[in-house]
Amino acid sequence: MVSWSGHIVPVIVTLAIWFMATGLIAWVDSRARGTFRRSVAVGGVVGIAGLVAILFSSGTVGVGAVYVSFVGALMVWGWHEIGFLTGAAAGPRREAQSLGVRGIERFTEASATVMHHEIALAFTALMLISLSWNAPNQIGATVFVLMFGLRLSSKINLFVGVPNSSLEMMPEHLGYLKSYFGGNRMTLLLCASIAGTIALAAWFASLAMAAPAGSPEMVGASLLTALCLLGVIEHLFLALPFRDGMLWGWAFKRRSDPV
Repeated sequence: MVSWSGHIVPVIVTLAIWFMATGLIAWVDSRARGTFRRSVAVGGVVGIAGLVAILFSSGTVGVGAVYVSFVGALMVWGWHEIGFLTGAAAGPRREAQSLGVRGIERFTEASATVMHHEIALAFTALMLISLSWNAPNQIGATVFVLMFGLRLSSKINLFVGVPNSSLEMMPEHLGYLKSYFGGNRMTLLLCASIAGTIALAAWFASLAMAAPAGSPEMVGASLLTALCLLGVIEHLFLALPFRDGMLWGWAFKRRSDPV
Protein backbone atom coordinates (compact mmCIF):
# COMPACT_ATOMS: atom_id res chain seq x y z
CA MET A 1 0.00 0.00 0.00
CA VAL A 2 1.24 3.48 -0.85
CA SER A 3 2.06 5.56 2.22
CA TRP A 4 1.58 9.33 2.25
CA SER A 5 4.45 10.01 4.67
CA GLY A 6 6.68 7.18 3.48
CA HIS A 7 6.23 7.41 -0.30
CA ILE A 8 4.42 10.55 -1.47
CA VAL A 9 6.00 13.18 0.80
CA PRO A 10 9.62 12.15 -0.03
CA VAL A 11 8.84 12.44 -3.75
CA ILE A 12 7.27 15.89 -3.27
CA VAL A 13 10.24 17.02 -1.17
CA THR A 14 12.71 15.79 -3.80
CA LEU A 15 10.87 17.51 -6.66
CA ALA A 16 10.57 20.79 -4.76
CA ILE A 17 14.26 20.86 -3.80
CA TRP A 18 15.36 19.88 -7.32
CA PHE A 19 13.28 22.62 -8.94
CA MET A 20 14.24 25.39 -6.53
CA ALA A 21 17.92 24.41 -6.17
CA THR A 22 18.39 24.19 -9.95
CA GLY A 23 16.81 27.62 -10.35
CA LEU A 24 18.96 29.10 -7.59
CA ILE A 25 22.17 27.74 -9.10
CA ALA A 26 21.09 29.01 -12.54
CA TRP A 27 20.50 32.46 -11.04
CA VAL A 28 23.90 32.50 -9.30
CA ASP A 29 25.74 31.48 -12.46
CA SER A 30 23.93 33.97 -14.69
CA ARG A 31 25.05 36.96 -12.65
CA ALA A 32 28.05 39.16 -13.46
CA ARG A 33 31.36 37.32 -13.30
CA GLY A 34 32.57 39.72 -10.64
CA THR A 35 30.17 38.04 -8.22
CA PHE A 36 31.49 34.52 -8.80
CA ARG A 37 34.16 34.56 -6.10
CA ARG A 38 31.61 35.49 -3.47
CA SER A 39 29.16 32.90 -4.80
CA VAL A 40 31.77 30.15 -4.57
CA ALA A 41 32.64 31.26 -1.02
CA VAL A 42 29.00 31.23 0.06
CA GLY A 43 28.56 27.89 -1.69
CA GLY A 44 31.55 26.59 0.25
CA VAL A 45 29.94 27.55 3.54
CA VAL A 46 26.74 25.80 2.47
CA GLY A 47 28.71 22.74 1.34
CA ILE A 48 30.57 22.48 4.64
CA ALA A 49 27.27 22.84 6.50
CA GLY A 50 25.91 20.01 4.37
CA LEU A 51 28.90 17.83 5.23
CA VAL A 52 28.38 18.53 8.93
CA ALA A 53 24.69 17.62 8.53
CA ILE A 54 25.63 14.30 6.93
CA LEU A 55 28.12 13.47 9.67
CA PHE A 56 25.70 14.56 12.40
CA SER A 57 22.85 12.43 11.07
CA SER A 58 24.85 9.38 9.97
CA GLY A 59 24.82 7.89 13.45
CA THR A 60 21.07 8.34 13.92
CA VAL A 61 18.33 6.06 12.68
CA GLY A 62 15.14 8.03 12.17
CA VAL A 63 13.02 9.70 9.51
CA GLY A 64 14.27 13.15 10.50
CA ALA A 65 17.89 12.01 10.24
CA VAL A 66 17.23 10.60 6.77
CA TYR A 67 15.89 13.95 5.56
CA VAL A 68 18.78 15.84 7.18
CA SER A 69 21.33 13.57 5.51
CA PHE A 70 19.50 13.85 2.18
CA VAL A 71 19.44 17.65 2.25
CA GLY A 72 23.06 17.70 3.43
CA ALA A 73 24.15 15.69 0.39
CA LEU A 74 22.32 18.10 -1.90
CA MET A 75 24.02 21.05 -0.20
CA VAL A 76 27.44 19.49 -0.84
CA TRP A 77 26.43 18.73 -4.42
CA GLY A 78 25.23 22.30 -4.95
CA TRP A 79 28.62 23.63 -3.91
CA HIS A 80 30.29 21.49 -6.56
CA GLU A 81 27.78 22.64 -9.18
CA ILE A 82 28.42 26.31 -8.41
CA GLY A 83 32.17 25.68 -8.56
CA PHE A 84 31.84 24.08 -11.98
CA LEU A 85 29.38 26.48 -13.57
CA THR A 86 31.29 29.56 -12.39
CA GLY A 87 34.46 28.06 -13.83
CA ALA A 88 36.21 27.90 -10.45
CA ALA A 89 36.60 24.13 -10.71
CA ALA A 90 36.19 22.94 -14.28
CA GLY A 91 39.41 21.78 -15.91
CA PRO A 92 42.80 22.95 -17.19
CA ARG A 93 41.54 23.29 -20.77
CA ARG A 94 39.34 26.36 -21.30
CA GLU A 95 38.99 26.53 -25.05
CA ALA A 96 37.00 24.95 -27.85
CA GLN A 97 37.82 21.57 -29.33
CA SER A 98 40.66 21.57 -31.82
CA LEU A 99 39.66 21.22 -35.45
CA GLY A 100 39.79 17.73 -36.87
CA VAL A 101 40.51 15.83 -33.65
CA ARG A 102 38.93 12.41 -33.25
CA GLY A 103 39.00 9.32 -31.10
CA ILE A 104 41.29 9.30 -28.10
CA GLU A 105 42.62 12.79 -28.83
CA ARG A 106 39.09 14.22 -28.79
CA PHE A 107 38.28 12.36 -25.57
CA THR A 108 41.50 13.64 -23.98
CA GLU A 109 40.71 17.23 -24.85
CA ALA A 110 37.14 16.88 -23.62
CA SER A 111 38.27 15.28 -20.36
CA ALA A 112 40.67 18.15 -19.75
CA THR A 113 37.77 20.62 -19.76
CA VAL A 114 36.05 18.98 -16.75
CA MET A 115 38.93 17.10 -15.10
CA HIS A 116 39.15 19.17 -11.91
CA HIS A 117 35.41 18.98 -11.37
CA GLU A 118 35.25 15.21 -11.83
CA ILE A 119 38.21 14.63 -9.52
CA ALA A 120 36.60 16.82 -6.86
CA LEU A 121 33.32 14.90 -7.16
CA ALA A 122 35.07 11.53 -7.00
CA PHE A 123 37.12 12.59 -3.98
CA THR A 124 34.01 13.85 -2.19
CA ALA A 125 32.13 10.64 -2.97
CA LEU A 126 34.96 8.52 -1.58
CA MET A 127 35.19 10.74 1.49
CA LEU A 128 31.46 10.43 2.21
CA ILE A 129 31.58 6.67 1.71
CA SER A 130 34.51 6.30 4.10
CA LEU A 131 32.98 8.59 6.71
CA SER A 132 29.66 6.77 6.68
CA TRP A 133 31.06 3.27 6.37
CA ASN A 134 29.07 0.94 8.68
CA ALA A 135 27.06 3.94 9.92
CA PRO A 136 23.34 3.34 10.60
CA ASN A 137 22.34 6.14 8.20
CA GLN A 138 24.14 6.10 4.86
CA ILE A 139 21.61 8.10 2.82
CA GLY A 140 23.92 11.11 2.43
CA ALA A 141 26.72 9.14 0.81
CA THR A 142 24.27 7.10 -1.29
CA VAL A 143 22.53 10.22 -2.61
CA PHE A 144 25.82 11.89 -3.56
CA VAL A 145 27.17 8.77 -5.30
CA LEU A 146 23.87 8.33 -7.16
CA MET A 147 23.89 11.93 -8.38
CA PHE A 148 27.54 11.60 -9.40
CA GLY A 149 26.71 8.54 -11.47
CA LEU A 150 23.70 10.15 -13.12
CA ARG A 151 25.62 13.33 -13.96
CA LEU A 152 28.57 11.35 -15.35
CA SER A 153 26.16 9.41 -17.54
CA SER A 154 24.71 12.66 -18.89
CA LYS A 155 28.16 14.06 -19.67
CA ILE A 156 29.27 10.92 -21.50
CA ASN A 157 26.07 10.90 -23.53
CA LEU A 158 26.58 14.54 -24.50
CA PHE A 159 30.11 13.71 -25.60
CA VAL A 160 28.94 10.77 -27.71
CA GLY A 161 25.97 12.65 -29.11
CA VAL A 162 22.30 13.14 -28.27
CA PRO A 163 19.28 14.39 -30.25
CA ASN A 164 18.91 17.48 -28.06
CA SER A 165 22.17 19.07 -26.92
CA SER A 166 20.87 22.63 -26.62
CA LEU A 167 21.49 23.81 -23.06
CA GLU A 168 20.16 27.31 -22.55
CA MET A 169 21.23 27.40 -18.93
CA MET A 170 24.92 26.88 -19.71
CA PRO A 171 26.75 30.11 -18.75
CA GLU A 172 28.30 32.07 -21.60
CA HIS A 173 31.82 31.69 -20.21
CA LEU A 174 31.47 27.89 -20.55
CA GLY A 175 30.17 28.08 -24.09
CA TYR A 176 33.30 26.38 -25.40
CA LEU A 177 32.08 23.13 -23.84
CA LYS A 178 29.42 22.82 -26.53
CA SER A 179 32.16 22.22 -29.11
CA TYR A 180 32.83 18.88 -27.37
CA PHE A 181 29.25 17.64 -27.75
CA GLY A 182 28.72 14.84 -30.23
CA GLY A 183 26.37 15.01 -33.19
CA ASN A 184 22.61 15.35 -32.85
CA ARG A 185 21.63 11.71 -32.98
CA MET A 186 19.95 9.00 -30.95
CA THR A 187 22.41 6.40 -29.71
CA LEU A 188 22.23 2.99 -28.07
CA LEU A 189 24.16 4.48 -25.15
CA LEU A 190 21.39 6.99 -24.42
CA CYS A 191 18.73 4.28 -24.72
CA ALA A 192 20.72 2.05 -22.37
CA SER A 193 21.24 4.93 -19.93
CA ILE A 194 17.51 5.64 -19.79
CA ALA A 195 16.64 1.96 -19.42
CA GLY A 196 19.28 1.43 -16.74
CA THR A 197 18.11 4.44 -14.73
CA ILE A 198 14.50 3.25 -14.96
CA ALA A 199 15.58 -0.18 -13.72
CA LEU A 200 17.46 1.39 -10.81
CA ALA A 201 14.41 3.51 -9.94
CA ALA A 202 12.23 0.39 -10.03
CA TRP A 203 14.63 -1.38 -7.66
CA PHE A 204 14.59 1.48 -5.15
CA ALA A 205 10.80 1.63 -5.50
CA SER A 206 10.55 -2.07 -4.66
CA LEU A 207 12.64 -1.47 -1.54
CA ALA A 208 10.36 1.42 -0.58
CA MET A 209 7.23 -0.70 -1.05
CA ALA A 210 8.66 -3.59 0.95
CA ALA A 211 9.86 -1.47 3.90
CA PRO A 212 7.73 -1.06 7.04
CA ALA A 213 5.20 1.76 6.74
CA GLY A 214 6.59 5.14 7.76
CA SER A 215 10.02 3.72 8.52
CA PRO A 216 13.33 5.47 7.79
CA GLU A 217 14.06 2.70 5.27
CA MET A 218 10.85 3.49 3.40
CA VAL A 219 11.56 7.23 3.33
CA GLY A 220 15.17 6.74 2.27
CA ALA A 221 14.28 4.36 -0.55
CA SER A 222 11.53 6.72 -1.73
CA LEU A 223 13.96 9.64 -1.84
CA LEU A 224 16.38 7.58 -3.92
CA THR A 225 13.53 6.47 -6.19
CA ALA A 226 12.57 10.10 -6.79
CA LEU A 227 16.18 11.03 -7.59
CA CYS A 228 16.41 8.19 -10.11
CA LEU A 229 13.17 9.30 -11.74
CA LEU A 230 14.59 12.81 -12.03
CA GLY A 231 17.65 11.22 -13.62
CA VAL A 232 15.36 9.53 -16.14
CA ILE A 233 13.71 12.87 -16.89
CA GLU A 234 17.05 14.63 -17.35
CA HIS A 235 18.17 11.90 -19.76
CA LEU A 236 14.88 12.20 -21.63
CA PHE A 237 15.57 15.93 -21.95
CA LEU A 238 18.61 14.92 -24.00
CA ALA A 239 16.40 12.90 -26.34
CA LEU A 240 13.42 15.26 -26.66
CA PRO A 241 13.20 18.87 -27.94
CA PHE A 242 13.10 20.35 -24.45
CA ARG A 243 14.27 23.89 -23.61
CA ASP A 244 15.73 24.66 -20.16
CA GLY A 245 14.03 28.03 -20.23
CA MET A 246 10.62 26.35 -20.15
CA LEU A 247 11.16 25.50 -16.47
CA TRP A 248 13.87 27.85 -15.24
CA GLY A 249 13.66 30.88 -17.49
CA TRP A 250 12.52 32.85 -14.43
CA ALA A 251 15.78 32.10 -12.64
CA PHE A 252 18.45 33.13 -15.12
CA LYS A 253 19.21 36.08 -17.33
CA ARG A 254 21.94 36.91 -19.80
CA ARG A 255 24.73 38.97 -18.32
CA SER A 256 25.35 42.39 -19.76
CA ASP A 257 28.48 42.83 -17.67
CA PRO A 258 31.33 40.59 -18.89
CA VAL A 259 33.64 41.51 -16.01
